[in-house]
Amino acid sequence: MRAAAISTPKLDKMPGMFFSANPKESKGTTHSLLDDKVQKRRPKTFGMDMKAYLRSVIPHLESGMKSSKSKDILSAAEVMQWSQSLEKLLANQTGQDVFGSFLKSEFSEENIEFWLACEDYKKTESDLLHCKAEKIYKAFVHSDAAKQINIDFRTRESTAKKIKAPTPTCFDEAQKVIYTLMEKDSYPRFLKSDIYKNLLNDLQANSLK
Repeated sequence: MRAAAISTPKLDKMPGMFFSANPKESKGTTHSLLDDKVQKRRPKTFGMDMKAYLRSVIPHLESGMKSSKSKDILSAAEVMQWSQSLEKLLANQTGQDVFGSFLKSEFSEENIEFWLACEDYKKTESDLLHCKAEKIYKAFVHSDAAKQINIDFRTRESTAKKIKAPTPTCFDEAQKVIYTLMEKDSYPRFLKSDIYKNLLNDLQANSLK
């Protein structure tokens, strides 16, 4: 069987992510994407050829199709596993990228960006917790946040209190709310979307060649 070679993006290179995958690297970092002006959201053109769109989401979707057993190969079976649960989807780096692109098309990319920021935050060294907590709070949780997530007032207020004395778990409550929102709302639509179905179909067709 052949599978498509996918260039899986690293967490610290995902568009819209302001954090580093390695907490130690953040010590020498003075610039943050949060300091940049928020770009105006523009609707995607879904009239384009879907394969061309997928190539823009995952580089080398077609050019990388070859027989290989390297860890960078994404198989149809692996993509099918994404449909088992949101947890399996988010555990896969390419899955994060494809799902993130889908959320961007629905103007709700802040959800996965916040969820990933929380995952990164939990790995942060104690002396950097306060700085990173402030950035995440201002970017996603504050009532005037540029990418404000959809959480209830009680959770927003609770999170605001917790970051005053930050711990690795101070965003857990808000992260759980957003995960549940994605699981019940965006994730089912993603599985029915052309983005997911065409990617799976292309991989399945390639495996038969």
